[in-house]
Amino acid sequence: MSNTSSIYDVIILGAGASGLYCAMHAAARGRKVLVLDHSGKAGRKIRVAGGGKCNFTNMDVAADNYISANPHFVKSALARHNQWDIISLVSEAGIEYEEREDGQLFTLEGAGLIAGLLVSKCHRAGVETLMNREIESISGEGPFVVKSGGQSFEAPALVVALGSPAWPQVGATPFGYKIAEQYGLKTIPARPSLVPFTIGGRDGKFCKELSGNALPVSIECEGRVFRSDMLFTHKGISGPAVLQISNYWRRGSALTINLLPAHDISELLEAHRTENVALKNFLARYFTRKMVELLLDGQDSDTAISQLTKERRLALAERIHSWMVKPQGTEGFAKAEVASGGVDTDEISSKTMESKKVPGLYFIGEVLDVTGWLGGYNLQWAWSSGYAAAQFV
Repeated sequence: MSNTSSIYDVIILGAGASGLYCAMHAAARGRKVLVLDHSGKAGRKIRVAGGGKCNFTNMDVAADNYISANPHFVKSALARHNQWDIISLVSEAGIEYEEREDGQLFTLEGAGLIAGLLVSKCHRAGVETLMNREIESISGEGPFVVKSGGQSFEAPALVVALGSPAWPQVGATPFGYKIAEQYGLKTIPARPSLVPFTIGGRDGKFCKELSGNALPVSIECEGRVFRSDMLFTHKGISGPAVLQISNYWRRGSALTINLLPAHDISELLEAHRTENVALKNFLARYFTRKMVELLLDGQDSDTAISQLTKERRLALAERIHSWMVKPQGTEGFAKAEVASGGVDTDEISSKTMESKKVPGLYFIGEVLDVTGWLGGYNLQWAWSSGYAAAQFV
């Protein structure tokens, strides 16, 4: 779309979920809006979200589903524009969706429909969108002056919707943090989140041997417990349960994993103690043969469960229900769905998303120190924070 004038009411940096959502709602209020993005296509991260099906929100959204240095920060925006608002938008557009486990809502026909909906809403509302635009400089404090592609653009309101460094393969960068720092706002160092773990040593060998195998587990770290599927990988562990707990993990922390959360192996062995079945065959009722072999590690494989000593039963229960592992680290931003950390929420109004220090400067979405659980919560934060800012720009 060609640029006809360099003066706008609002300039939004970033054509992702929060930026597009903010743009369409600000334009609907009569604002003249420009969106700038260095990517070639709007909504790139939306298009690959949820395995390409876009987990666009959750049926049950609360402040407890988010991690931030200020746990109350999200409450105002979530209350004023919630999951029902985005569900209505999607439904009215005729986009079909389904509810999966834990209240997760996914499109049936692909994430591109959500991205396309936002782009078309922006277009119809008169938003100007310039893609493939590297930001050369940002200056001023109302009007803000953004230089890009040899042009200067001015506006009294500047919205930073540049996300985090997570998923650099879709153009993610830490540029939003640099803008905050340029204007004297504090940032909390970002780290990969909703991310697989790397595991070394004997436990790492165990994982590698089982690479590709998945099973339901409960996983605990720093007092938080999640119950879902875990996937063994060549590097360590992944899957929904692991991604969830990664939000709470800190380097040096241990994970305690229950590999059979639906049963108590001690009770099972006691209930079947008169059976003359080999331990490896008994455990094969609950685990794959390969996993049984690795769990037993050559001990008592052929021993009848009626012959197991109490000590051996206790040791086996400990191994299965309380596998303690210390990750070496994570697979980094390249495999992280989001980042923890970002622009310190103490610097931002929870009502307007505006900087408390710099009038007219707004931060929305993942660039802020707000990290949601897996399950549509991060996109809901994009919608809620984008809408909040749009009411005040």
